[in-house]
Amino acid sequence: MSLECTLVGTKILTSDGWSDAPLSVSDGLIAADQTGRVIDLSGYLVLPGIVDPHGDGFERHMAPRRGALREAEHGVVAVAAELAANGITTAVLAQFFSWEGGMRGPEFAEHVFQSVAAVRDSVAVDLQLQLRLETHLLDDFARAEAAIDRFGIGYVVFNDHLPHQRLSEGRKPPRLTGQALKSGRSPEAHLALMQDLHARSSDVPAALDALTERLVQKGIVLGSHDDSTPEDREEWAARGATVSEFPETLEAAQAARDDGAQIVLGAPNVVRGASHAGNIAASELVAHGLCDALASDYHYPSPLRAAFRLEELGLCDLASAWAMLSTGPAQMLGLADRGTLEPGKRADLIVVDPTTRRVEATIAAGRVAHLTGTVAERFLRS
Repeated sequence: MSLECTLVGTKILTSDGWSDAPLSVSDGLIAADQTGRVIDLSGYLVLPGIVDPHGDGFERHMAPRRGALREAEHGVVAVAAELAANGITTAVLAQFFSWEGGMRGPEFAEHVFQSVAAVRDSVAVDLQLQLRLETHLLDDFARAEAAIDRFGIGYVVFNDHLPHQRLSEGRKPPRLTGQALKSGRSPEAHLALMQDLHARSSDVPAALDALTERLVQKGIVLGSHDDSTPEDREEWAARGATVSEFPETLEAAQAARDDGAQIVLGAPNVVRGASHAGNIAASELVAHGLCDALASDYHYPSPLRAAFRLEELGLCDLASAWAMLSTGPAQMLGLADRGTLEPGKRADLIVVDPTTRRVEATIAAGRVAHLTGTVAERFLRS
């Protein structure tokens, strides 16, 4: 059931900047006129709900231990609660569809997609799906495309995690045994699979060209991942990839900007001040104006923390940082109905204590997704 209320006494981040005007919610939307019960939120900030364009923090809920795949639908419910507690009202769950097997294999991906489909209408947070397709998984391209069609997946990103240099040199990749165990294969079988996929590299470009052409015709948003050179980005732009996720260098990010792509960076990278993989720091790319959206990546609390961190670093004010959490990713995903607190838009908003920087309320499409602390007392006061 949607709230009917008007929030007063608070600083509200609108598309025109900060405002102290009342904000009304009715029928799941931001209303132009005052309606319902008046709720005093003095001392708090009201911000557009976070649109997370890429996150895989859900994995621990879907399979808490290796091989423990039961009760996945309850795991999705737990994911929605965690997202809401961190101010995320729209979440793109990024799921691998990969030769790597285990929690990255096609079987597990289909399990995740089915579980999300079964639960998404019963939770307040909008759960969307991203399929992360390994470029060399040629024999399963048709299976991946079938999953895209069946589950209405609107966002596909391409990855290549084969250790090509090691394989071309005839050497074993690092961490082979551990990766094989995760995949459910023996190290020998896992290595043989990688060698076979690497040997078929010459077949990959044409197969990708055909697949991406079909996906673009279906209106699917396509993205490249971990671009390291301008040439990488040029190749994916030619295939219709309008998103560049986590570019590894300044040159690759600039190439993405030049070809008109939307650039997604990792919020955990901003929070920790550096890339865990040793690539360019996200804050440096933000300083160059090369970021349109910040993603939770592997840690749902990070987007909120990253916005305040960018303000602390003096790279931008909070309003500009927040655009990378709301307006930017919403536009990137083609979600014109959200991202700002304007009349007629979805009532996706969060209430934040500016001192503790904790989310005390999350409202998604006018429905309460998270409510705690003093704000809960004010909402529930008769």
